[in-house]
Amino acid sequence: MTLADFWFIAITVLWMGFFILEGFDFGVGMLHGPVGKDEAGRRAAIATIGPLWDGNEVWLVVAGAAIFAAFPGWYATMFSGLYLAMVLLLVALILRGTSFEFRSKASSQRSRDTFSHLLTIASAVAPFLLGVALGDLLVGLPIGADQEFTGTFLDLLQPYALFVGITFVVLAAMHGATFLTLKTTGEVRERAARLARRIAPVAAVVVLIFAIWTHATAGKGFFPNVIEIAVVLAVLAAAWLIKENREGWAFTITTIAMASTVLAIFTDLYPRVMVSSTSAAYSLTVANTASGSYALKVMTVVLVVFLPAVLIYQSWTYHVFRQRISHHDLRGDD
Repeated sequence: MTLADFWFIAITVLWMGFFILEGFDFGVGMLHGPVGKDEAGRRAAIATIGPLWDGNEVWLVVAGAAIFAAFPGWYATMFSGLYLAMVLLLVALILRGTSFEFRSKASSQRSRDTFSHLLTIASAVAPFLLGVALGDLLVGLPIGADQEFTGTFLDLLQPYALFVGITFVVLAAMHGATFLTLKTTGEVRERAARLARRIAPVAAVVVLIFAIWTHATAGKGFFPNVIEIAVVLAVLAAAWLIKENREGWAFTITTIAMASTVLAIFTDLYPRVMVSSTSAAYSLTVANTASGSYALKVMTVVLVVFLPAVLIYQSWTYHVFRQRISHHDLRGDD
């Protein structure tokens, strides 16, 4: 295995980490309204991710930075081709972050409701756009011989890519619902459990279609690979565990389902990093977009030194904020 291959794996892991951690943040943002019902309930739902969401977003920044440093050719083509989508993503993430902060400081219920709506919409738009971007890598974009994107924004809106975006929205909703059952009590927890049970069958159907469509898009034979099978089995297992009220295991399995979905895309993509719909010869690969060996060696040393420290710090953060949040604890803040 070359260093370029290693960094493709590392970038895959970073994307998996982002969707695992930020996935339930997106889900809570989407569901905080119906789960909360009243102001105290909505605050309880939001409080479950209050100390965590900004740290979880760092995984997206690191994934983008790793692509920039390890595969500059991939970075240049992807970010130029997906420029407008990336701008919309940044707008969604900014609106989401400001909604967290301004909602808690709003002086009227009308203002709080406005920021709640912004939080809900932005929390759904962000995973949708990210899913579309990842789907476009596999389904193919018009890329020329000089590794430049030669299409328009409409070329990004391909049926498979759009469905991948929907898949990530549905999985994030299920992931967030199971997270809320772990982190809340009373009425908020009960409503989260009911929502999780309703979302689970939809997620199972969506993921089954995703697995079949992804395998067909990759053009790698008739039989699905182990990862694609794991995606479907994980969601089916999560649906059963949610029905049985085994919330801890349900959240664990939705974590696996989210990670497996990302892994399925990158597994079918390798050794390519972006497929060209113009000509297979123009597809970007791990080999023809990688940085020099010295740069990759330096990056590997930095990763080995700093990644364990980041993981330890983030694990400690989750340990400190592990307590459940009660709906009644926040009634006095209405």
